[in-house]
Amino acid sequence: MSERNTAIRSLHDLGLAAWFGGSLMGAVGLNGAAQAEGGTETGRDRISSSGWSKWTPVNAAAIGAHLFGGGGLLAMNAHRVATQQGVGASTAAKTVLTAAALAATAYARVLGKKVELAASTDPDDAEKAGKHPVDLDKARRQLAAAQWAVPALTGCLVMLNALHGEQQRPAQQIPGVWERARSVTHLM
Repeated sequence: MSERNTAIRSLHDLGLAAWFGGSLMGAVGLNGAAQAEGGTETGRDRISSSGWSKWTPVNAAAIGAHLFGGGGLLAMNAHRVATQQGVGASTAAKTVLTAAALAATAYARVLGKKVELAASTDPDDAEKAGKHPVDLDKARRQLAAAQWAVPALTGCLVMLNALHGEQQRPAQQIPGVWERARSVTHLM
């Protein structure tokens, strides 16, 4: 009934683990350290922005691995999505949550870049920030909310991933396919 998809599943799971773990560590550890050690508001912004900027390429690779792996798993399990009761719904929920997590990640990066430019001592950054003025206090509040939304959403993805794993058990597949077939024949 099931075949091994170790490489694709590993990309999916490791990408999600890094996306979730990195965002949670950033919100708790990096932002907490910046708060404790930054001194001034601008100093805190510089410390936090520096750390988040270093994380961005790793995060992008993690998200890419997760999406590639997720696409591969979807292709390899399309028959289960179509025929097993509950798998289509959990896949749809996972797709919506993934889109929301991507949107929150992108929004956090845009806000983070605005705060980074506003806090920079580099004259080029100051010029860029001057061309696009921002309400810094509002941007900081929105950034904090977005940075917490990412681990919340990706944490939900981890839970749905666990549900998908349970749905792959043979004891779940056979009754799930049977229930789906029964519900389709009742509609006819």
